[in-house]
Amino acid sequence: MNIRQLLADKVITAMVAAGLPEDTNPALSISSRPQFGDYQANGVMGAAKKLKTNPRELALKVVEQLDLSGIASKIELAGPGFINIHLDPTWLAAQLHNIGEDKKLGVTQQETPQNVVVDYSAPNLAKEMHVGHLRSTIIGDAVVGALEFRGNKVIRQNHMGDWGTQFGMLIAHLSDKLLGQEVAETALADLENFYREAKVRFDNEEGFADRARDYVVKLQSGDTDCAKLWQQFIDISIAHSEEIYTKLNVTLTRKDIMGESSYNHDLSKVIDELMAQEIAVEDQGAKVVFIEEMANKDGDPSVFIVQKSGGGYLYATTDLSACRYRSGKLKADRIIIFTDARQSLHFKQVEIVARKAGFLPDTVGYDHCPFGMMMGNDGKPFKTRTGGTIKLAELLDEAVTRASEVIREKNPDYSEDKLNEIACKVGIGAVKFADLSKNRTSDYIFNWKTMLSFEGATAPYLQYAYSRIQSIFSKANVEKASTTQINIATSIKIIEPQEKALALKILQLEDVIDAVISECTPNLLCNYLYELASLYMSFYEACPILKDGIDEDVKHSRLALCQLISLTLKSGLDILGIEVMERM
Repeated sequence: MNIRQLLADKVITAMVAAGLPEDTNPALSISSRPQFGDYQANGVMGAAKKLKTNPRELALKVVEQLDLSGIASKIELAGPGFINIHLDPTWLAAQLHNIGEDKKLGVTQQETPQNVVVDYSAPNLAKEMHVGHLRSTIIGDAVVGALEFRGNKVIRQNHMGDWGTQFGMLIAHLSDKLLGQEVAETALADLENFYREAKVRFDNEEGFADRARDYVVKLQSGDTDCAKLWQQFIDISIAHSEEIYTKLNVTLTRKDIMGESSYNHDLSKVIDELMAQEIAVEDQGAKVVFIEEMANKDGDPSVFIVQKSGGGYLYATTDLSACRYRSGKLKADRIIIFTDARQSLHFKQVEIVARKAGFLPDTVGYDHCPFGMMMGNDGKPFKTRTGGTIKLAELLDEAVTRASEVIREKNPDYSEDKLNEIACKVGIGAVKFADLSKNRTSDYIFNWKTMLSFEGATAPYLQYAYSRIQSIFSKANVEKASTTQINIATSIKIIEPQEKALALKILQLEDVIDAVISECTPNLLCNYLYELASLYMSFYEACPILKDGIDEDVKHSRLALCQLISLTLKSGLDILGIEVMERM
């Protein structure tokens, strides 16, 4: 459930009854201090200013009309017009009872689910995935998880770079390798080295560049032999990407791939329609859209080239075709695209042109969600010590190795198999949470020591909180955390302030997920889970569960509360693509 929305609706009703306009914003927020209530409605202040009346007197009228019987234990007026709402512990306990048997933990499912197309990851198949692909992949997958948890239909689109002039160069090099009796899988085992070899030949070997350009022409004209070589390259390249997705525990599969080549058949039609509508014009042999809406300070329009003078197509053409496909064929209500911030201008241009051309109707939302860079400790883009690009596979392997060292130090009795299993979950989770917990639009410093710490806002801290709850169930002879054994539906009683704080936090999950979906900001969910785990640690210290002398009703109530915390932590981490374990 969404407590904030429930209370906001009640406050709005009271405001209207007190004579305020129906569009008055209740400005309802979670209170930062328990003594000021659990929620605060501050909208009377702004309304009183507009109406030129005394805010406290107006707030008093609203409070008189505010019916929160059975929901709030106390409503009080503070300062010049703040309304503080103290929720009734009995009502909170009842809400926890209601969500106890719900797999979605009380998060209501959309009455009218949206059809959301999410474009993320999008590696270039000419090279292995590197650290630059991490943010797009995991931020996109986390937002997908939130959308699906809320009941929306998500269509993943992995817009892989599988076309373009570089493939002529690569196919020429592969062709020579195969003539030399090499096997394609062996030749392409190291994509980075293969690409480097081809580039050296392209730059230095006489005649090779011309051969590469000939291959491009053949490929684009549908030559079957050339297409066969290209397909070998694509298949092996995709296999590299799939290994990364498996390691990262993200949900992208081969069926989600919709590479640049998928739009080839439509590109000439895109240009024809832009020209027919006089949106694009010919300029120095190229087809260009001059975007007046993005003119500079001198009034010169933004230049958006959609076809090169030689007839070649660009990313612009492909992305316009993708707009039409996603809104028309896939029937998208909303399109979300994750790339780094350097492409912001490009996608703004794409949206303007696509809407003008009718490729993107006004009814379809279009959100380009840029993200910042991963930086090294020197404040520069994260690189190898020699300044090279870091392969994503190598980064993830190092994360597992470092996690293994940390886990072995804490638990030297683990078998190698158990150690490896936990190290994979901790290491990969640490990398993902360190990234996802940062504001999407900000750059951040990559730091091994911080992300693998068992203290602070880290994946290991949250995973440990979850496993600690499982150990309580084990000691209580509850074989596995299950609602049937602990009986959430009948046993929760909220007595201590730490219990109330946890109840409030658990019941705020829907509000947080909605914010993640709206702004495409997984860091909000990361913050929520960290706050929940921290509140649990305070509860654990202040509220004994299995200690001798604890009343059985209190014991069962606290075990049930632990169960809900456990389920919420697991569900939240599942959305982020981070695995938990019974024991650490």
